[in-house]
Amino acid sequence: MGSMTSTDDSLAARTGRALLDAATDAGGVSILAARLLQRMVPPRVDGPELWRNLHRMGVRSLPIVGVTALFTGGIMVIQAGVLIRRFGAEGLLGWGAGFATLREVGPILIALMFSGRVGANNTAELATMVVTEQLDALETLAIDPLAYLILPRVISMVVMLFVLTIYGDVLALAGAAWMGQGLLGVSTATFWNGFLETIRVWDLATGLIKSVLFGGMIALSSSHYGLAVTGGAPGVGRAVNASVVASATGIFVVDYLATYVLQ
Repeated sequence: MGSMTSTDDSLAARTGRALLDAATDAGGVSILAARLLQRMVPPRVDGPELWRNLHRMGVRSLPIVGVTALFTGGIMVIQAGVLIRRFGAEGLLGWGAGFATLREVGPILIALMFSGRVGANNTAELATMVVTEQLDALETLAIDPLAYLILPRVISMVVMLFVLTIYGDVLALAGAAWMGQGLLGVSTATFWNGFLETIRVWDLATGLIKSVLFGGMIALSSSHYGLAVTGGAPGVGRAVNASVVASATGIFVVDYLATYVLQ
């Protein structure tokens, strides 16, 4: 009986700590967002740092996003090939690939790739700066770390994920059209006619709105965990791991809410 009580207490304690940690992190992200908004009115952004991050986070992500998008489009056609052949619905291939890509698959997959490459790197950099007291040195020099380091990174992530989503959508559709012709014998003209006749502008807008929300989630989560690091060098690894998990979880939660609101 005593062992069962001890186990229950331990489970309750672990559950309580997990909930408390989640609430603490959510509060930290919210406070960080509020502090960054204060620096947006009037804007206090370091221009050179902003352009450097736009290039580093966006341009250098083009290859991995492009490869991911091309294969994603091809995979969707392969999965749909059985039904396309069975019902002779070649004209619906463009609609199916376009609807899935623009609304869900494109924004989510690109956001996850972006989180793994850019978000994790951002957390590691900021955490290392905290551990080595570089942020304290900036404050000693009367330089605001949030305006100089964090705000340019947050803006860059939101803007570049939006741009990368457009880029990835185009390549995914191109990959789907190419695979449809090679695997199913559906001409590219048939694919694009089916796409243009059935896809609405709102389908594209929905995915792009989600990309902005995903970018904000990744930027705030990665920055928060980087700034809140403790425990020296080992803490940097823990912060990166927590950042990736939180960003991925946040992407799916935000996607669920956005899909419900924007349907």
